[in-house]
Amino acid sequence: MKKRILCIVCAVFAAAILGGCLYLNTLMPIITGYAAKNLASAVFVSGRNPADVEPLDLNFSFIKFNRNKVDYENKTVTSRFLWAKSTAAYREGYGVTLLRGKDRKAFLEAEYPLPKDNYPEYLEAGDNDLRASLEPIAKALVDNRSYNGHPFAFVVLHDGKIVAERYDAGISAETQLLSWSMAKSFTNALVGIMAGDGLLDINAPMDIPEWQADGRKDITLKDLMQMQSGLRWNENYGNRSDVNLMLHRETDMGLYAQSMPLDYEPGTHWYYSSGSTNLVMRYLRGKFPSDQAFIAYMRERLFGPLAISNPHFEPDMNGTPVGSSYLYVTARDYARFGQMFLDDGCIGERRILPEGWVDFTVTPASASEGKYGAYFWLNRSLTCPDAPEDMFSCQGHDGQEIYIVPSKELVVVVLGYSPKPDRVIDFNGLLRDIIAEL
Repeated sequence: MKKRILCIVCAVFAAAILGGCLYLNTLMPIITGYAAKNLASAVFVSGRNPADVEPLDLNFSFIKFNRNKVDYENKTVTSRFLWAKSTAAYREGYGVTLLRGKDRKAFLEAEYPLPKDNYPEYLEAGDNDLRASLEPIAKALVDNRSYNGHPFAFVVLHDGKIVAERYDAGISAETQLLSWSMAKSFTNALVGIMAGDGLLDINAPMDIPEWQADGRKDITLKDLMQMQSGLRWNENYGNRSDVNLMLHRETDMGLYAQSMPLDYEPGTHWYYSSGSTNLVMRYLRGKFPSDQAFIAYMRERLFGPLAISNPHFEPDMNGTPVGSSYLYVTARDYARFGQMFLDDGCIGERRILPEGWVDFTVTPASASEGKYGAYFWLNRSLTCPDAPEDMFSCQGHDGQEIYIVPSKELVVVVLGYSPKPDRVIDFNGLLRDIIAEL
């Protein structure tokens, strides 16, 4: 009897170990892929030192146990954990992509050169008294981390001029930094420009052949931009979720999101989905004859007018920019982008976004309870109670933020590593203190 019980216990124990190993194996592309991709971008796009990146940006969960190798000659990073590995490769002008399904040589064969831009800086210094009054806040935020988190960059514009600017050690005004989900707001701008050029209609059902036999045929670009498409999606970053699989396993991220079944009638339920943005970006790419033509359009119609030199909108293996997450530009670039939305889609006297587009952007999605517009967050529900209700924002993972406050003529940019919940920056307190000095 005892022997039988022992056998059963051993069998259960062995099954648990086997099940755990099988589940862990499904996590391997996420564990190794996250480390390889983010370390490679930090090193080859942002120019940061791996010795600074690994103990800060990669020091969590299983990610911290990766063994990472930076190959400066081939511009790759390979990350290993237990029996698995992932490699990410940098391409000049494009940024970093996780290699899935191809080796580096085959991947580079599809490369075409991108022109280098060198636009002059057009942001000017603002009022000296205001700059002096905001200097203690900048020091408290970046140097002393009194607002919590680990900020890398801080820029404040008032009346379109710089009134505060500060950078962490190793970071400068020329350093391109990761957007995370602030890239969604840039995707918003690109959709607006293309709509203004007559290339698409955001209110019309999308002409996706695979959707025509079911309820997905009624989904519009507006539904996707307002996070109300009804497509099944799990945005939990803590497990083997849709967003993690998309970013770290899939070769065509937009196609992965496009393949999801419909759980709700379009336009009736709000829930956050990075997949929706990559689906939109893939749809936008389909309006052009080639990747090269699409990137040229983005540069000419969006990045060029904003004077954003050599942006890295990193693509997936299919060649489509990852509109949900992977844009690298400078803190001042993000500030100019915010200023364009504050100025109703104009840069100086030049209109970039069509008339009415910013109004559409800040109109609450019907099921969002006033907290979300179209790839922008809203403060109508007073998430930041000490900031004006008309504030809207671009928000990214780990504390990347652009706050736009029309009633105060204010744009605030904060970038860095400030993960929730224990190290997130007190953004409400920061905004309160900035506004108090205006």
